[in-house]
Amino acid sequence: MRFGKTLRESTYQPWKDKYIDYAKLKSLLREDKYDDDEPWTEEDESRFCDEIFNVQLEKVAAFQEHTVDLLRERTDAAFDTLKEMVPEDGKSKSDVPADKFKELEKELDSITNEITELKKYSNINYTAFLKIIKKHDRKRGGRYKVRPMMQLSLARRPFNSEQGYSPLLNKLSILYYAVRQQLDDSGNQQPIPDLEQREETHNGERYTAHKFWVHPDNLLEVKTYILRRLPALVYSSQTSKDLEVADDPTITSLYFDNAKFDLYGNKVDRKGDASSFRVRWYGQLSAKPELTLEQKSISENGFSEEKKINIKEKYVKAFLDGEYKMDKTVQKMKRQSQSTSDVDEFKKTVESLQGFIREKDLQPVLRANYVRSAFQKPSDDRVRVSLDTEIAFIREDTLDKERPCRDPSSWHRLEIDDRNLTYPFKDINQSEVSRFPYAVLEIKLRENDSGKRPSWVEDLMGSHLVHPAPRFSKFVHGVASLFEDYVNNLPFWLSDLEGDIRKDPQKAFEDEERRRSQRAENETAVGSFLGKRVSASYRASRSSPISQSYLADRMAAESSAPRTVPPEPIDEAGEPDSGPSDEQQGDRSKGYGTISSLVPGFSLARYSRARHEQRQRPLPEGVVEPTEWIKNMGELKIEPKVWLANERTFLKWQHICILLGSLALSLYSAAGQDTLAEIMGIVFIAIAVFAGCWGYYMMHVRRRMIIERSGKDFDNMIGPMIISVAMMAALIINFVFAYRKAFERWDKNEGSVNTTAILGEELR
Repeated sequence: MRFGKTLRESTYQPWKDKYIDYAKLKSLLREDKYDDDEPWTEEDESRFCDEIFNVQLEKVAAFQEHTVDLLRERTDAAFDTLKEMVPEDGKSKSDVPADKFKELEKELDSITNEITELKKYSNINYTAFLKIIKKHDRKRGGRYKVRPMMQLSLARRPFNSEQGYSPLLNKLSILYYAVRQQLDDSGNQQPIPDLEQREETHNGERYTAHKFWVHPDNLLEVKTYILRRLPALVYSSQTSKDLEVADDPTITSLYFDNAKFDLYGNKVDRKGDASSFRVRWYGQLSAKPELTLEQKSISENGFSEEKKINIKEKYVKAFLDGEYKMDKTVQKMKRQSQSTSDVDEFKKTVESLQGFIREKDLQPVLRANYVRSAFQKPSDDRVRVSLDTEIAFIREDTLDKERPCRDPSSWHRLEIDDRNLTYPFKDINQSEVSRFPYAVLEIKLRENDSGKRPSWVEDLMGSHLVHPAPRFSKFVHGVASLFEDYVNNLPFWLSDLEGDIRKDPQKAFEDEERRRSQRAENETAVGSFLGKRVSASYRASRSSPISQSYLADRMAAESSAPRTVPPEPIDEAGEPDSGPSDEQQGDRSKGYGTISSLVPGFSLARYSRARHEQRQRPLPEGVVEPTEWIKNMGELKIEPKVWLANERTFLKWQHICILLGSLALSLYSAAGQDTLAEIMGIVFIAIAVFAGCWGYYMMHVRRRMIIERSGKDFDNMIGPMIISVAMMAALIINFVFAYRKAFERWDKNEGSVNTTAILGEELR
């Protein structure tokens, strides 16, 4: 569809005179003349630039700004109306008629709908400016190129940026919450909705995903800030003898769409039930990794549904063509005695995926390649963080039949995967590659009834280290970057790429403080309608919690880090129930970066059990189940002194065995008619045999622990304690019986014999 027709169909009739005059600009470019032999003069260029920059752009920007001001005034008026409805002291809330709340809700719905239309208006006009400028540079760009100037102008007039709507949406969310609390007869209190971010539902749990861009200069700072709170999940599906395989995995996502880019259009236009389809794998395809075919659908109410199956590379082409129905996997499931319902569900998923491919006429169009770092506490999915770096987009389409980017008979580009090309992909046509200049940070928060978020997450989201990028999508950005001629709608965030996303730390902190202060003020104004779950006790900070470099701060902090941190009661949001005192805050700041400061009483055994339990929990996207502990990966390299130490210990035990055995044999041989000496000899023989067996047993136990790289202690006190106690008991018993025997002889001789001589003879 030509863009002119798309623009006409997207026009909101009450504002039809406020849109860009696309036809007039095409006329100035002489696009409507097929036989245009007249030269393009400076006067023509001046007339076109004056029209697009001084007339059309100013008209659109001024109308957008004026409309936002009107919406803000209407929102403030609704806010004042709600404040007037707040019951006075001694007056019940039920005294306010429900009709007034319904009227206020209708007004809020009207404002929200107009905001939605305004966003569509901004988006289609933004796309129109870029489209007409591209036509200009393509046809008249020999001498005049104005695209850089247009991109700079659009960046200075951010009418297509969603950040300008944030204060308005925050106030609307509070108003909606207050009104619906009064209209809800059930009395159930829900957290204040976030109109800026769409909630998703996975397995009955509600999650809100917040996306940000991270400048390369701030990347290390962001990583270290997160690592102080969450451990890194650095898993790899590959096996190797080299420990370096534990690096962050490289992920390849192959996205599908049709020639009309319907899936892309639904995502950009934010239509209900927007779906995407991709094939994803980790590492190089030549290493035969496990591939995942995945369809993700997000309904208009935020419910997310994922359908995915694992498949081998050799079956992908046949599956996409509908020739392979995963019969071998079905047979394997039956051999494993899996339930009939599981087998039927798998067949249903296969049929659904293939039906979706046929219905939408999907084909590979875009490859996204990136390195992912994931962060999450074991057995705790309340906060899940992923950081994608080295992001590159590559065309995989066959839209141009004469010069296809991919072999039509293959489902992927063979020249990339057969040669194991990696970022920055310099060995392929650079017009088919788009490299994203920033890292993408995604923070997924599991919503709870209180609506609270961890304070460190709030600090990071409002800091100068990140740039908000709500609703950012790799699929959408890749298509917009590489297929601009094929699509009629572009995402709003493209204008942000033309400027510098880095911010002054103090200014970013002050802006965030104003935003929080305004939100707290709004919540206080309608506090009687918000219930007990909302606290307006906002206290301004004196300085940004992360305005200084973490690396410079950590060196001084860890030198005085306390060994233990007193535990605090934690609520469901992961925050202490009460605010810490200044002394506690100081102690805590000294201890960051240490395991004891994060998990008091940390235990490797408990950590291992928690990791085992985590296998039943969903891992963040981009993280695969580990097949082997990181400590056990790589070649077994043990120094000879370790083996020699184990052998020396064994020889020590044999030495003890020989000494005790010699003593035992001597006692037994010299016993004669002395029964006590014979018994003691037998006892010492038993102790000697035990010492020899114990030494042999422990040598093999320690050898196995060395080979398995066990983290257990190598010492074992059982054997030495048994031998020591046995020898002590034998000596004491021997002394007691010898002493009694000596006195018996003395009594028998009636004291006529020297007592000292008798005792000496018995104890010899």
